[in-house]
Amino acid sequence: MTRIKTVLFDLDGTLIDTAPDMAAALTVLCKEENQPVLSYAQVRPVVSNGSVALVKLAFGDLDDEKRLMHLKQRYLEIYEENICIDSALFKGIETVLNHIENHGLNWGVVTNKPGWLTLPLMKSLRLTQRAATIVSGDTTPNSKPHPDPMHYACEQAESESQECIYVGDARRDIEAGRNAGMKTLVANYGYIETGEDVTAWGADAIVNEPKDILRYI
Repeated sequence: MTRIKTVLFDLDGTLIDTAPDMAAALTVLCKEENQPVLSYAQVRPVVSNGSVALVKLAFGDLDDEKRLMHLKQRYLEIYEENICIDSALFKGIETVLNHIENHGLNWGVVTNKPGWLTLPLMKSLRLTQRAATIVSGDTTPNSKPHPDPMHYACEQAESESQECIYVGDARRDIEAGRNAGMKTLVANYGYIETGEDVTAWGADAIVNEPKDILRYI
């Protein structure tokens, strides 16, 4: 078995619990638009799907593309202003990162979140200097599930694809890792919609809590 040198994480729902702040931003938007406010339980499973999915969750499948883009932009403005109020590392992730760093390995982030949101969030949690690579949704021409961002992360981390594990909480994460030739783990503790069969994603394994990641390093 190839020795693992680099552990790569999806951001929202895998490395950082961003749902409280993303849900709070949606609540503000709904109140601004006189729209019924959704419960946190309704919003949390959708967070990994991004801003458009959250807007559609609250406002329905809008036929007016201009209206949808306006709501998306306003949502992102609200979120940017409050990007790290209640967001934090998932319980147990700090132990995983310490293990990685203390054993001569490195780690990084590959997310579809745009860089203008990713980097301030990472900086707020003092993770920027610790990460060997931070790849956002706009870092490379293609985003996940395309392998481009995965290969770019490998180059920055100075590892080959087969020396990397990618951990994510969405099907596109597993597809991206597999497309790049990496081992993949489903973060089953993340933002996964009710009824979603994660066993069908084709990952190498499923972890129910962050500490389980250590078994595969």
